[in-house]
Amino acid sequence: MSFARQAWGLRFWLVTLAALLAMAATASLGRWQLQRAAHKTALQATMDERQARAPLQGAELQQALDQAPDAGQLLHRRVLLQGQWLAGATVFLDNRQMNGRPGFFVFTPLRLANGNRVVLVQRGWVPRNFLDRTQLPDVTTPAGTVQLQGRLAGPPARLYEFAPTAPGEGSSRIRQNLDLASYAAQTGLALAPLTVMQTGAASEGLQRDWAPIDSGVDKHYGYAFQWFGLCGLVAILYVWFQFVRRSPPTDCPRDA
Repeated sequence: MSFARQAWGLRFWLVTLAALLAMAATASLGRWQLQRAAHKTALQATMDERQARAPLQGAELQQALDQAPDAGQLLHRRVLLQGQWLAGATVFLDNRQMNGRPGFFVFTPLRLANGNRVVLVQRGWVPRNFLDRTQLPDVTTPAGTVQLQGRLAGPPARLYEFAPTAPGEGSSRIRQNLDLASYAAQTGLALAPLTVMQTGAASEGLQRDWAPIDSGVDKHYGYAFQWFGLCGLVAILYVWFQFVRRSPPTDCPRDA
């Protein structure tokens, strides 16, 4: 049998089909990651534009919450608030890290001045006691009217729970997760649908080295590079094994 007939047999076409499918799949995944990167770039531009606006103050925030059809439109806006801490409703979210150290995120409701609106404030992070994890950390909560700066955020991020919270549980001040609706029902507070992440220097026993807001666009560019690289590798290997290595020697006698 001639080399040409061997080269263009069934195996050749099966390998060709598999290579084409692999290249199409990896190229499609690479394009999808580029689309995700474009979406995240637009999202980052929106976040940057919101943070560049003047801070919302108490009355402006209440008015914006009342008028905004979607509270998500206010995410990442800076705020400058005055009000009184409701210290008795403070909650400590466990297993939260800052700079690689485990501890608690501390949440305390703030009743805004000149109104009944209450916002839940993520005041900062505090390390936990490793000898007694049920011991509450020492956090100072000033009485009277306080002023704070921060930015609007969504509900507290949830961590994985091995078992769902049973009915009647969740009243402890140390919790794994915090659901805004359940917390509002438990405390009877008229909570805003958004939380406030307090910014500024460390104070009151709390640290505030929050990670910068990043949409993660670089991650998608990295994934796209990997997928397109894999697509190119499949193409190179296909050409090498299907054509270069299978080429007959130049001194090979031809069939008569």
